Amino acid sequence: MLKIKNIILAVAAMSCLVSCDEFEPVFTGKYPDPEHWEPVQMQPTHTIAELAGMYEVGSGNPWNIDQDIIIGGKVSTSDKPGNFYKSFYIQDETGGIELKIGKNGLYNDYKPGQTVYVKCSGLTLGMYGYKSGNNGGSGMVQLGFVDQSGEYETSYIENPLIIDMHVFRGELGDEVQPVEITEQDLPSTIATQATNKYIGRLVTLKGLKYADETFTLLYLDSNKNKKDSGNRVFLSDKTWGITTWAMSESKMKEYLDSGVWDACDVGNAGDYNYGTVGDLRAKEAETGTIQIERAAYSVSQYFTLGSRKIQIRTSGYSKFCDAEIDPEVLNGNKTIDATGVLTMYQGSIQFILIDLDGIK
Repeated sequence: MLKIKNIILAVAAMSCLVSCDEFEPVFTGKYPDPEHWEPVQMQPTHTIAELAGMYEVGSGNPWNIDQDIIIGGKVSTSDKPGNFYKSFYIQDETGGIELKIGKNGLYNDYKPGQTVYVKCSGLTLGMYGYKSGNNGGSGMVQLGFVDQSGEYETSYIENPLIIDMHVFRGELGDEVQPVEITEQDLPSTIATQATNKYIGRLVTLKGLKYADETFTLLYLDSNKNKKDSGNRVFLSDKTWGITTWAMSESKMKEYLDSGVWDACDVGNAGDYNYGTVGDLRAKEAETGTIQIERAAYSVSQYFTLGSRKIQIRTSGYSKFCDAEIDPEVLNGNKTIDATGVLTMYQGSIQFILIDLDGIK
């Protein structure tokens, strides 16, 4: 009996170590077929834009919704390809919003094109990715649950009973068709779903030109303080030899071992006092002790649409993370058309692909 109790405690302790990072491994195997369900019909009381407009941008104070608000929209994303983690987007004609549902395999229950209604009372409306100041701006208004840690404005709705009290599946219809938008339609740095109807929606951007720039944040040890300067490596401001949409653990190791990152400094802006990646690799060779962890990492590849910069962000756990970008695109001889969800982070445009079919 004692042995069984110890096993249960160990499993519980391991579950407490799950990271809240935006991108994590997504199980893409075969789940059991979902139980039979009867589609519901509800009458929304608010549009997504109206709900988003009830959040006070920049306050840092999420709203624990205490009004009888119902929104509805069609599912526009799928977590099956692995580029979305424990969440999906719904959209109406006024905008789109992320629902933070704390379980994997959401594509089994919330299918692209399906109408979903959300009873919002008792949930939390917050923003992810806001930054104050001249070099900042809006993030994404999200629907989730209260975050007890205080680190984020919203957390995942994880309890199945609570999910069933708030999120309701309606009719399964035609999949959402992306709307093509131009540079003039792109949001300003302070825009939200309340002021720009394309934020959070499935859109297509045509004629994107490669900007010769990537952004990847590496950690020397992800079990240590991720905000500590001595634990961070920023691969930014140029390509650093990264030619893939993101990188799996094996691809990250391949890049690292090639030496292409050796000149990159370790640290945060204004605090680069920890040597270079090359120094750490030399120390590894000398001591036989790992100095930089090998893990899957998200990558942001930058493109331009006219004068605007577009950050296409891809998870290192997606099925297409190691896919190479066409060399003709990288050298500027070709452009791409991209279809995905238009989002905001610290006033900048982030674009999230559903799968690689979104790149033409």
